[in-house]
Parts: sequence; structure tokens; C-alpha cells
Amino acid sequence: MSGGFDDGFPAGLPAQIDGPAAWVGPELQRAGGWLQPLSQAELGELEAAAAPWLARAETDTAALNSLTPAGFALPSLAPRLAALRADLLRGPGFAVLRGLPVRRWGRRLAAVAFYGLGAHLGNARPQNAQGHLLGHVRDVGLRVDDPNVRIYQTHERQTFHTDSCDIVGLLCLQNARSGGLSALVSSVTIYNRLRALRPELARALFQPLATDRRGEVPPGAKPYFEIPVFNWHQGAFAAIYQRQYVNSAQRFADAPRLGALQLEALDALDALAEDPALHLMMALQPGDLQFVHNHGLLHDRTAFDDWPEPARRRYLLRLWLAPEDAQPLPPVYAQRYGNVVPGRRGGVALPGIAGVMPLPEAA
Repeated sequence: MSGGFDDGFPAGLPAQIDGPAAWVGPELQRAGGWLQPLSQAELGELEAAAAPWLARAETDTAALNSLTPAGFALPSLAPRLAALRADLLRGPGFAVLRGLPVRRWGRRLAAVAFYGLGAHLGNARPQNAQGHLLGHVRDVGLRVDDPNVRIYQTHERQTFHTDSCDIVGLLCLQNARSGGLSALVSSVTIYNRLRALRPELARALFQPLATDRRGEVPPGAKPYFEIPVFNWHQGAFAAIYQRQYVNSAQRFADAPRLGALQLEALDALDALAEDPALHLMMALQPGDLQFVHNHGLLHDRTAFDDWPEPARRRYLLRLWLAPEDAQPLPPVYAQRYGNVVPGRRGGVALPGIAGVMPLPEAA
């Protein structure tokens, strides 16, 4: 953290951070500006841009690695996406674009359209040890109590957390029979409330703690990283959090032990995130594209009950994006992000693993 500490808090950190990122869920739910339909003209641009790339990818599995915004022309949609990126990075921090015709287009064309649209928001980063630039979020029958399993691979609730990137994008291909709702909460608002109510607990969250890497360990690194939940650097606030992984890091004998004050602070953070007066819930529909700024928001997914038929089961695609104009991050983030250079940071980058684009099977 830059500038040292003042009374246990980073120097220059306001007692209350104001601005559009400090929202409460019910107010934004009523306002509704975050839900933004795609027009038929914009969908036509997406289809026209995606179809040639899909044709190349059908014969060359590495073709999509060379996709750039310049090569994925969206004449009228691109300016809208630039404004969206600004809202994600310096505004409320989330939005849902609605209306991608995933059933009519099919999963593979929809996936390429999602990837190309995402390229206008940031550079895709690998999401696992296999180097996947396009993540597949579905229950594959794994158990959350396996310390090498990441929770998105199960049907269980995720709890409020961040992903390891600047912006996370989701495309809903199919939803579950029941459950699987998406929840968002402002980590800026949580900081504001916690500092006002229990400043000693807010202060504790600016101290490093261990978070489990869940088996995805770069060479020479510890099986956990040590980054504070709350961070303040060059006038920018950032949170990084996954309670289950904080808890499971305690399995390592050399990991710093969680003290009573830290545990109380984490419990207080969880309680604020769970408060319906602060968070916002939404049910993603097939064709919805949700984008979330990780440094200012925590996101959650409720547990779900899936369809018995494999072809009908809940299925989302995911992007981890690194915009060139993202906020500065403190050097300690390099433990998880690999580096802190905007546009090149984040993801699970392991030596010798090239980025790959596993498209979904045709429905």
C-alpha cells in the first residue's frame, strides 16, 4: 500500500468513500439502468463479426487467439461498449446486456460473439491451470470440500467473493431448474458501513491474510497468496475476497493463522454482504451478458437444483478481462495477478501454458 498508514488505515483513505461505486442494492434495483437490451442492429453487427471467426475456429483451434477489437468490428456497438467499460471501471461497476439469441445462433456462435464483444472491454486472461480464456461454468459433479476444486465447478452456493481479474463477464446459455441466482454487493459500501460501525474491524481487513490457491500454484510460489481483503492504492480502493478459500488456506502449516479480530472482521463483512438492504439479486436469462468490476464489487451465486437431462443443465460461459485503462493496484496483487500492469494482469498464468479457447459443443 502506498503512502504508509494513518491510525492503522492507509494514508489518504477517506473515512467514507463517496461516488457511484458506493451504492445500495434496493436503490439500483428500482432504478434499473443496469439492465440494457441489445438492439437488433447491434445483434446484427455481432453476428456479422462473429460468423467469420467461428468459421476459422472450426478448422484452426488457435484462430481465436488472434482476435482483437480491430478485427472484430462493431461500428455502432463499440462506442456503447467504451461507455460501458467506463461505467464498470469508474461507475457503479456492473451491467447486464440482454438479448443475445443463444438458441437461434447456437452455443458456438454465441460464444464467439461473447468473446469478441469482451475484447472491446479488455484483454482475456486465463482462468485455470489449463489456460482457458473462455471458462465453462457448470456443475461437473465435483465437491466443494475438495481443496483442489473451485466452487464454480459445483452446484453449491459460492458466497460473496471476487474473481482474479479486473472485470468478469458471464454469458448465460441455460439456467437451472431452480436457484442459481446472481447477487452483487458494493465492497465500497461494505467498507463505508464497517468503518462507521466497527472501525477496528475495518482496520483489520487492511492487513494481509492467506487465501488458498486451490492447487493452481505457479512455480516457486506458496500454495496460498497473502493479500489484504481491503486495499487503498494511489487513490483507488480494491477488495479481493473468497471466504471459503481464506478458511481452507489454514490447512497449510506455514500459513499465517487467523486471529480472533480477523475472524470477527470477516464475519462482519459476510453479514453486511448478506444484508438485503445492501445487495442486489438478479436471475440471469439465456442470452444475458453480465459484466462486473471485481475491485469494487463482490458477487455471489446461490445454490441450484439442475435439470436431470444433461442437455438442459445450467451452463454459463465466463471471461476474465484486463482493460488497458484499469485502476492502479498495489504491488502485493502480483502474488495473485502475476503482475499489476493494466491490460496484462490477472488470471491463472502458469509458465508454458498458452491461452486456449475451448468452445462449447453445439447444442
